[in-house]
Amino acid sequence: MDLHNKVAVITGGASGLGRAAAQALVDAGTTVVIFDMNAEAGALAVSELGAEKARFIQLDVSSGADAEAAFAKIIEELGHVDICVNCAGIAVGAKTINREGEPHDLELYRKVIEVNLIGSFNISRCAAAAMARNKPDKESEKGVIVNTASIAAYDGQMGQCAYSATKGGIASMTLPMARDLAAEGIRVNSIAPGVMATPLMKAMPENVQDGIVANIPFPKRMGEPSEFGQLVVHIVENSYLNGETIRLDAGVRMQPR
Repeated sequence: MDLHNKVAVITGGASGLGRAAAQALVDAGTTVVIFDMNAEAGALAVSELGAEKARFIQLDVSSGADAEAAFAKIIEELGHVDICVNCAGIAVGAKTINREGEPHDLELYRKVIEVNLIGSFNISRCAAAAMARNKPDKESEKGVIVNTASIAAYDGQMGQCAYSATKGGIASMTLPMARDLAAEGIRVNSIAPGVMATPLMKAMPENVQDGIVANIPFPKRMGEPSEFGQLVVHIVENSYLNGETIRLDAGVRMQPR
C-alpha cells in the first residue's frame, strides 16, 4: 500500500510504541488519528507531529459505542480509514496465587483482557468496517490492520498470566481475522515486540536493565521504538504480508523470571 494521502488510526498513539508508529507513518506521508486515554500526551503528540497531519481523540478502546462513534467522526471529517495500528495496552504483575496463598484478583485480570484483547478486537472490527467502504488500490487492497502482540504470547514470565493471555489471544486471532477480511481486500498482521526501550522500561534501575539486556543474543540492546515504527511501515507497504505475527526481539527467549 502506498502510504501517501492515507489515514491511519493508532491506539495508544500518544506514547511508547504507538507514538513511534505515528511518527513513522506521518514521515511516510500518512495522516494519523491518535486514540489514547491521556489527553495531555495526546495534545502534545499532535503538536509535535503537526496539526495538519495528526488528530487526537480521547478514547477507551474497550468501549464499543465510543469506538463506533469515533470512526463515524473520522469518516465524516477525513473521508476514509486505510490503516489501523493497535498499540493500546496495560500490564500487571501478579501470580496466579500470591505469597500469602491468595488468588489473583479476578477484576484485575478482567481489566487486562478488556483493554488489551477486547480493545484490539473492538478497534479492529470498526476499522475493518470503515476500510471495507474504500475503493481498492491496484493490488486490490482496501486497508491494513496491525495489532501488537508480544513475545510474552510465547514465553511469558512468572506473574504474566493476564498479560500473556491477552497477547496470545492477539497472536491467535491474527490469521482468522485475516481470513475473515480477505474477501474485502484487508490484510491483518501482528507484531510481537521483545524488550523495547520505552520510557517505562528506561525508567527501571540500570542494574535491572543490564540484567534484561544480558539475555538478548544480538544486537545486545533493547529495541528502539523507532524500529517498531519501521516494521509497521514495512507491513503496510508490503502487500504480500498477511495473517502473520512477526517477532521483533533480537532473538531473545525470555527466562521464567
